Amino acid sequence: MDKRIQSANLLLDASLGRCFIDALEHQDANAIYNCLRAYAAIDNTTGAEEIFRTTIISPLIQQITHNSSSDVVIGTSEDELEEYYQQIMTLIDRDCKFLLEISSSANSGLHVFNFLGNSILKEVLSTIQKGKPGAFSPGKPAKFLKNYKASLTFLCYLEGHCPSGSSVSKFRSEAIYVEFMKLWNVGVYFSLRFHEIAGALDSALMMAALTPLQNSHSDGNISPELTLKQSLTLLESLRACWREDVLIMSCSDKFLRLSLQLIARYSTWLSSGLKARKAGNTGSNPGAEWAISAVPEDFIYVMHDIDCLVTEIGSNYLESVLRLLSSSAVEVLDLVKRSILQGGNILKDMIPLIMNTVRESLVEKSVEDLRQLKGITATYRMTNKPPPTRHSPYVSGVLRPMKVFLEGERATKYLTKDARNELLLRATEEITDRYYDLASDLVNVARKTESSLQRIRQGAQRRAGASSDVSDNNISDTDKICMQLFLDIQEYGRNLAALGVSASNIASYRSLWQCVAPPDRQVSISF
Repeated sequence: MDKRIQSANLLLDASLGRCFIDALEHQDANAIYNCLRAYAAIDNTTGAEEIFRTTIISPLIQQITHNSSSDVVIGTSEDELEEYYQQIMTLIDRDCKFLLEISSSANSGLHVFNFLGNSILKEVLSTIQKGKPGAFSPGKPAKFLKNYKASLTFLCYLEGHCPSGSSVSKFRSEAIYVEFMKLWNVGVYFSLRFHEIAGALDSALMMAALTPLQNSHSDGNISPELTLKQSLTLLESLRACWREDVLIMSCSDKFLRLSLQLIARYSTWLSSGLKARKAGNTGSNPGAEWAISAVPEDFIYVMHDIDCLVTEIGSNYLESVLRLLSSSAVEVLDLVKRSILQGGNILKDMIPLIMNTVRESLVEKSVEDLRQLKGITATYRMTNKPPPTRHSPYVSGVLRPMKVFLEGERATKYLTKDARNELLLRATEEITDRYYDLASDLVNVARKTESSLQRIRQGAQRRAGASSDVSDNNISDTDKICMQLFLDIQEYGRNLAALGVSASNIASYRSLWQCVAPPDRQVSISF
């Protein structure tokens, strides 16, 4: 009986196969329907799918392959799939639609067949693997992405022939569909894009100095407000993560992480540079040389660029990312928004640190002139020099670095009013604090020295039998030093006023006034 059953099966398969082939060639809907019912009844859906693949699909695709190889267009790559898929879809609409409609018709009982996957997709995949093996290679990211997106479009086209959502899910779970998707190694593609995008930023940040942009470099796509190549490269890199010719939506989480890593890298570059400048050497922080060689005016560019980047990240950039991910759940979009805004805040938090660096640089330049205070003691100590009548020359130079900085082209163009006022007030307060420390030490030392000399003179007079009640009506050296300092701080106060700062509002200036002003001028501060 086994042999007879096997013989009957073979005869049935052969007869049914010939009937099905004939029906396909003549596009006889009634015969096709009956053949498919028979295949379903004997549980041999694979046989029908394979006949459709070899009889209809394979010749069509061979025809396309032959035409493509005999009519190569100059400048196009033989591994590109977009045009190839377009031709396949055209032929499917022309020669295969009739069968797909029959097998997907309602209440036909023919939903057990998978002609989309086991006939069409299987033949397409086999042909690509044999004739265009380079199409799946991520080694050339631009070509890989183009082919990958073309393949997704083709799969979407095939899914369009599914009669319901459940049939789409079934199609996607088929072994041939899974095998096809596995051939697209998007993980390797992302790694290549990661090194390409992150490498560009890293190269810019490893430059030994800040690189100002030329005005001619600005265009409509890149914010013209940016002033440094390093900042421009960050913005270009951030935008590259979400460009149409780079982004793969299935990797959108990875590109989001890369975007945040780029911002963090830029922020680390800034903080490392500031730490190196404070320490006076780069130490183990390569790429921090820019901060050591930078002048205070260079940091205006940095602060300005941070303001521009924070504004761009929190507005246009954020909107474009959310638009691309609009199909995601509300909770996901909220997390994306918060993460990007947090990245902007990380940059924003760098501004106070940069302001401190600028302030410290300006204060140090001013203190260099203040050190000339020590010369006042040498000028009046035991020299019989007459009392001073005008301020010392060093006073004019104390606030000159601040004045030059604030009136420079970069500060007037890029420094905001709030930043200017904050820098001016905090720097002048610190300069005045240092002024008070130096001046008060000088006065205290002078008074102690004078007291010691006076005791020595009185002791000598007593030993000589002279009267110790004899008083010297001449002005003491300490009084001359205080008179000079008083003239100096008045001029310093006038220089503060010229910059827009009220000296009387600075606590250390009031203390300095009390330290050197004569008794009749102690009550009020006036110049």
